Amino acid sequence: MYHPLSIFVGLRYLRAKRRNHFISFISLISMAGIALGVMTLITVLSVMNGFERELRERILGMISHATIQGYDGTFADWQDVLDLANEHPEVRGAAPYVEQETMLRGRRTAGALVRGVDPALEPEVSEVHELMRIGQIEDLVPGEWQVLLGSGLANRLGVGPGDPVTIFAPEIRATPAGVVPQVRRFTVAGIFEAGVHEYDTALAVIHYQDGQRLFRLGENVGGIRLKLDDMMRARWVALELSDQLPGIYQVRDWTQQHANFFRAVQTEKTVMFIILSLIIAVAAFNIISTLVMVVTDKQGDIAILKTMGLCPRRIMGIFMVQGSLIGVIGTLIGVVLGIVLALNVESVVASLETLFSVEFLSAEIYYISDLPSELRMSDVVRFGSLALVLSFLSTIYPAWRASRTEPVEALRHE
Repeated sequence: MYHPLSIFVGLRYLRAKRRNHFISFISLISMAGIALGVMTLITVLSVMNGFERELRERILGMISHATIQGYDGTFADWQDVLDLANEHPEVRGAAPYVEQETMLRGRRTAGALVRGVDPALEPEVSEVHELMRIGQIEDLVPGEWQVLLGSGLANRLGVGPGDPVTIFAPEIRATPAGVVPQVRRFTVAGIFEAGVHEYDTALAVIHYQDGQRLFRLGENVGGIRLKLDDMMRARWVALELSDQLPGIYQVRDWTQQHANFFRAVQTEKTVMFIILSLIIAVAAFNIISTLVMVVTDKQGDIAILKTMGLCPRRIMGIFMVQGSLIGVIGTLIGVVLGIVLALNVESVVASLETLFSVEFLSAEIYYISDLPSELRMSDVVRFGSLALVLSFLSTIYPAWRASRTEPVEALRHE
């Protein structure tokens, strides 16, 4: 009827209603602590995953998954490489580009990265065409010397659509008046905003044929940009393509171009996981204190059970069941609440902003004005397992202490 006995007695001891209601209250506090810790971990890491995804998508909206460049910075047989790349089953799009760091002058002067693209092929490898605030990428016509500026760069130069912008090429040319830099006046045809400071304040886009003439590349380009079905395989696909080409080429993928940024995000997530795990650890210590009080409260019961023949192993099982049950219930509650909150964090934050008449992420200050969230089941399993393991470990010492109870000493004071 009461088999297994350890589970039956452990469930009974979970409610100390005979003499000490305080122990039941501490048990509830322990459950709530574990639930709060698990819920917080799931929610916070889901929000950080959402920010990482949002920033990654915005960065990849301006760069390609991978690039193949000539070893000396120029690419002569780029048309053949373009055809070869389009034949690869994992390549979604390929486009040539020209790129050079230089100076721009409008009403003011600023340094920038000038990128020459093919307006017909660029939408296959980036999302610049979707990020245009003014104008279109199709406005870049070879020979008309048009330029698209990031919103921050346009502000730094003090120019707008229709204004002239002078681009200084790094090359110099000899004239009867002496050596002078190569310059060309462009007209601002549009403004884009990617939501990434690095590109909004330091990127200018021109037609690649204009870039060839400006930077004196002849028919060469700087390289080929690739967009793949699986961006995680970017480096391997680019290496496969470069191995099929004669000569030596440089291969770069999106993780290398922003390695420091993604390492920083991963470090922040790891540190946040460690810090928030302390909430669960504190709740686990509460389980220890709860079980120690239960063991003290049940000294007489333990002594009677041992005199009836219950072995120390089963005595330990009773209190390990009680403590583990506190952890299991708290973990389940925390997982459910964490999943619900992570999936609805945007609406919850919007409701709080309406209720308290505040704006947590102002669109005038932050590029990301909402609170993105990406729930990953691997995180849920990891956090739930952590809570269960800590809960189980916290039961070992109190249960061992209970199994060491001497019946004679315990019953002497009953």
